[in-house]
Amino acid sequence: MKQIDSDQLRDLLKVYFIMGSANCRIAPAKVLKEAVAGGITMFQFREKGTGALTAQVRFNLGRRLQKICRANGVPFIVNDDIDLAIALDADGIHVGQDDTPALAIRQLLGEDKIVGVSAHSLAEAQQAIADGADYLGIGPIYPTSSKEDARAVRGTSIIKEIRNSGITIPLVGIGGITVHNAAPVLAAGADGISVISAIAGAEDITLAARGFVHEVNSNGS
Repeated sequence: MKQIDSDQLRDLLKVYFIMGSANCRIAPAKVLKEAVAGGITMFQFREKGTGALTAQVRFNLGRRLQKICRANGVPFIVNDDIDLAIALDADGIHVGQDDTPALAIRQLLGEDKIVGVSAHSLAEAQQAIADGADYLGIGPIYPTSSKEDARAVRGTSIIKEIRNSGITIPLVGIGGITVHNAAPVLAAGADGISVISAIAGAEDITLAARGFVHEVNSNGS
């Protein structure tokens, strides 16, 4: 894909679905297809946690999910694993504070890939931007059980603090977000919301995704 500008990225981050096999009650490919049918705007393959797939099986699942994304024009992002992102020729990568720095990733992937970085404070946000991040994942906003390594809950105030500091790059809120509590995240200055279990674990995945799309379009800037 060609290098993406911030305005395009803001649109793509509106409903950012994150998922791995451990988050699914049914086959991951079926979950993703149903989420795509509901209107998700970006997808992150996050194969982590207890029972996560490894090696060739992980690669094969990533390739299958990537094909679904490509067939539907949804950017495919890999969580953390630079080697997997390169092997799959993913559209980008998302890293946390304890992963490979964005500066090193940018040098490896080039300028035409999306690089996202998790930030839990203004200082982390500023450093990520200096390192070349295209967008920031801010949180956890609310309590979450989807990530075993989740940091302390920050609430929407961290998004406001980052926005009020003059930072203008795209921000996406993450952590415990549902259709019922998404509005304050967007009102605080986020361009979109990241969702794991509220979509992956829903009884009706397509309907859940549509609910988030409606909420973001109704409350977003």
